[in-house]
Amino acid sequence: MRLLAAFAAAGLILVGVWLDYRNQTARGAPGALESDGIAPASAEFATPSSELTGYRADLGQLLDALLLGFVEIPGGPFLMGSDPAIDTLAYDVERWSADRPQGVVDVPAFLIGRSEVTVAQLAAFVEATGHETDPQALAAPPLHPVSFVSWPDALAYCRWLEELLRESPATPTELRALLAEGWRVTLPSEAQWEKAARGGDGRIFPWGNELRRDRANFATGRPAPVGEVACPECVHGLSDMSGNVWEWTRSPWQPYPYDEADDREGLEGDPLWVMRGGSFADPVRNVRAAIRGAAGPDVRREFIGFRVVIAP
Repeated sequence: MRLLAAFAAAGLILVGVWLDYRNQTARGAPGALESDGIAPASAEFATPSSELTGYRADLGQLLDALLLGFVEIPGGPFLMGSDPAIDTLAYDVERWSADRPQGVVDVPAFLIGRSEVTVAQLAAFVEATGHETDPQALAAPPLHPVSFVSWPDALAYCRWLEELLRESPATPTELRALLAEGWRVTLPSEAQWEKAARGGDGRIFPWGNELRRDRANFATGRPAPVGEVACPECVHGLSDMSGNVWEWTRSPWQPYPYDEADDREGLEGDPLWVMRGGSFADPVRNVRAAIRGAAGPDVRREFIGFRVVIAP
């Protein structure tokens, strides 16, 4: 585990992420790596299930669509990391090794949410479980991406959703079969997230190699409803893989080369957890498909949310 060595290398990304946000807000948020207090969830923040057309109130406000809005990402290799000769905005922490800028990672097939988890979906979880959360997480409009959630909050939501899908008779047959085979609802690994964002061709952005300000919500100063920014060129038809909110992953921060076998070593050292994708508060450099951010597990901020995967 190379976590301690990674901390200094991560500083550039961490400072860039937090300062970009703090320079654009007058709210005076506390330090990026401090723990935030939470308050018991209140019913006044819960989103009435009857208000959302096109979503399944009986399945946690998931999308009323094939596979409940989950999208299959085919198994196979993809190119991970950044080559500064191709991507001039690349950070050093995106470099694969001293010998080469990028590496090939083979990722088995998995399913990922088409969009980020919404306020309504988190509200369904809180209503069902009584989970304590920051009231700000439930204060935004129901179809906005949820934010003000910590890494443990995101994992607790995943555990609840898995239990719901296993037990509900309304769960689609395909999903029920995968869960019966041992697939889990969880946060994506760093490699799963990047493969879903850029596909197999190593593109710089989810839509291609050229900057398109009409394909993602970034540098706007405010979040948008999930999927509001259309991206027909985005690989796998996923929305908001660039911008809107940063997304927690289940991978601890460590330098490349990426090795999923390292993801459970040395966790007693209070690791930072990788987040991906950039946010509404970030410049273009921080919304590329290979961007890497990180934060402590208890951090809750307006620009950090998550999406989930169903994976072996």
